[in-house]
Amino acid sequence: MEQLVNTGNDETDETLMARVPRERDVFGVLIERYEARLRRYLKRFMPGLAEEVDDVLQEVFIKAYVNAHGFDPALSFSSWVYRIAHNEAVTWLRKRKARPETVELGDDECTTFLVSMEAAHETTETHLAKDAVARALAHMSEKYRTVLVLRFLEEKSYDEIGDILEVPGGTVATFVHRAKKEFSRIYATHHAR
Repeated sequence: MEQLVNTGNDETDETLMARVPRERDVFGVLIERYEARLRRYLKRFMPGLAEEVDDVLQEVFIKAYVNAHGFDPALSFSSWVYRIAHNEAVTWLRKRKARPETVELGDDECTTFLVSMEAAHETTETHLAKDAVARALAHMSEKYRTVLVLRFLEEKSYDEIGDILEVPGGTVATFVHRAKKEFSRIYATHHAR
């Protein structure tokens, strides 16, 4: 009689991570769960570099696997792997001294982002140009663009963003507030074109 192996599909990410050092194949479940999400995040963070996104994503999973023994179960796996992805993308961009010209947004994502930003600033304008939003995000400083993408497009909580960026929750709140102001200023410039 064949012994059935628990593939982990019904387990939490954190439980699976605890099994990875003993059962290497379990890491594949985590890859399946996070591959599409992390690819989307990296495409937003590294627009125009689609070929390199897959290379960076591969490095993210290699680092996560190699460092599985160092995973802190006090953190969520999601925050931990997003932190690795963020750090890898930053390193990749700095090595190439690349600066994104646009940020990749789907129509629904653009609408959701803008509604969130409008609510935050209590503006009455509801139909904003997608390309102006993408240009504005691309022209923002890296730390502010990152918090807006994580908060409004990846829908991460302030605590999760703090874990990803390794900063206190209060700092995240300050970054989000300042990022909204910077976005509004830059958007007004690019939308007027």
